[in-house]
Amino acid sequence: MSGSGHEKPQGPVWFSIREAAEYLDIGEPTIYRWMRDGKINVRKVGDSTRFLQEDLDAVIKLIPADKNVNVVREFCAVCHGTELVEGDVRSTGLIYFKPKKTKFWTLKDSLIPITSRMCTRCGHVSITGDTAKLNALRTPEPDAAAGGGKG
Repeated sequence: MSGSGHEKPQGPVWFSIREAAEYLDIGEPTIYRWMRDGKINVRKVGDSTRFLQEDLDAVIKLIPADKNVNVVREFCAVCHGTELVEGDVRSTGLIYFKPKKTKFWTLKDSLIPITSRMCTRCGHVSITGDTAKLNALRTPEPDAAAGGGKG
């Protein structure tokens, strides 16, 4: 439509099977297998099989390195959306996580506070606990590990 003097409105970006495989840098047989196994959303336009870019992006999973584990908290686990609204999960009281096994003797309470976020795209609510407190409850105290208790 170049040379017509006006631009076509931007619509969805459609990919064929070949283009989808190129976009994801995988082979076409993998696309067919994912279609058969229901691992990728497929759109039918007449007799043609098509994919929206969001369908292709949804099959890409972020598996962060240990040093980037907090990055994963910034994405929805279900739809991979990036807009998460922080809030509270409520009941008749506060909700905490309590590990089944903690150190036998501790003056600390074993209730671990949680934070929650809701994805504005799909509504999934993720709940995250305080891993620093969990690890403090699970590992022996330095004095107890060395055998030096108070007497």
